[in-house]
Amino acid sequence: MLDTPHPTPAAPLTDPFALAKALSGLHFIGGRYVPARSGKTFAVVNPATGQEVARAAEGDAADVDAAVTDAARAQKEWARMPARKRGALVGACAALLKEHQDELGRLIALETGKALRTESRVEAGVVADVFEFFGGLGGELKGETVPFAPDVLSVTVREPLGVVGAIIPWNVPMLLMALKVAPALVAGNTVVVKSAEEAPLAVLRICELMNRILPPGCFNILSGFGPDCGAPLVSHPKVRKVTFTGSVETGKIVSRAAAEKLIPVTLELGGKSPMIVFADCDFEKTLSGALTSMRFTRQGQSCTAASRIYVERPIFKRFVDEMAKRVDAMVMGDPLDEKTDIGTIVSEGQLEKVRGFIEEGKATPGAEARACSAMPTDPALKKGLFIQPHIFTGLSKDSRLVREEIFGPVTVIFPFDDAEAVLEEANDSEYGLAASLWTNNLKVGLTLAHRLEAGLVQINQNLVVQANLSYGGVKSSGLGKEASLEAMLEHFTHKKTIMVNMA
Repeated sequence: MLDTPHPTPAAPLTDPFALAKALSGLHFIGGRYVPARSGKTFAVVNPATGQEVARAAEGDAADVDAAVTDAARAQKEWARMPARKRGALVGACAALLKEHQDELGRLIALETGKALRTESRVEAGVVADVFEFFGGLGGELKGETVPFAPDVLSVTVREPLGVVGAIIPWNVPMLLMALKVAPALVAGNTVVVKSAEEAPLAVLRICELMNRILPPGCFNILSGFGPDCGAPLVSHPKVRKVTFTGSVETGKIVSRAAAEKLIPVTLELGGKSPMIVFADCDFEKTLSGALTSMRFTRQGQSCTAASRIYVERPIFKRFVDEMAKRVDAMVMGDPLDEKTDIGTIVSEGQLEKVRGFIEEGKATPGAEARACSAMPTDPALKKGLFIQPHIFTGLSKDSRLVREEIFGPVTVIFPFDDAEAVLEEANDSEYGLAASLWTNNLKVGLTLAHRLEAGLVQINQNLVVQANLSYGGVKSSGLGKEASLEAMLEHFTHKKTIMVNMA
């Protein structure tokens, strides 16, 4: 069945270096590992050391065509399978992924630099939960009875779209892939995923594990670069739906290409999420929430990171001082070390981008920058892509650090005196993905929550994306929703009306 000898065992392999090597140079298409048709590969680098740990298959239009063709062939039988049986198979995949949680956590830590204990192992667990959640929703693919006329039976049914093309980013690749693949499969579609070039390995392993349960061709994965692999996937004539997570600029390109084919597209495009803290908040809970909200343990590489924090003036100085103190106590080091709180930035290019923002902020008159945590001293990590988290105060609302998504461990904190004024500032952004409010006055919290321009607003918490909670932004943060029954029905099926004249 395989074009190459099976390189990965069925049992969990907790040595991420060995697993990375075993996965080198391969796509997964039609139920089997295959190399790129061109034979080309590119390096996968451990960002903590700068060392190459694997090669990834460099996909192009020929690989895309092979994957989509196999997916289209498999989709006909997959769609005919009863929906609850499809769901049961996806649920069985979830159980298998739970068995591999530690393996997947170690592998994603190796390729992305995210700390194993605080980030990567957690992501692997949430991935299994997403597949388990959607696996139980097969019976919810229901239609409706429409009261059109007494002698006409009129009903609607939910039908799959066909082949779904999914393009995922590198920051939480396993979770964001699961949010696309799980509902698409349960709804009767087949899927071709284009992984992020910075993080192709863990998602490839997930695909192979799930293909031990799913029929061949239902779930396929390619690695490669956007212009050569992602673009042909979006434009392929047999791809009937595109779901994309990434930058606004690339999202616009994807949207234009999908529009040329008149196919639906879901876009999750990032954010500049505000956190509003009132003086009457539970201070300790809010401070802990701020650390979580900014995703410091992920080096701020999150589209929901609280990179704009507004604190009511009576507690402003205390809040800034205590937040800096808590971040300073976090341990930065080898992502695979259980003692590490904070790992690395994912790539050299991203590191330079973040450094540029930090230097610009430091050079701004009146600004104060607090560098927190200590750089690792281990000689083995001297080439690692580490950077200290920075907390800025004294910047103007027109600063690029306030307006643009940095995708790094940088947050800006402002004092405020008036609820109406801070609401206006929070909404003064092209983004509208997420926001949080921290207050013991629920009337104030709920009133502002309704007026914040964001797709997800949380009061006195800031959880990461969770299964069964609708997730998606407004304005430049994207189109459509993920993580819910609504997402599966609205974005991975179409509604057909059937009428029977009984007269």
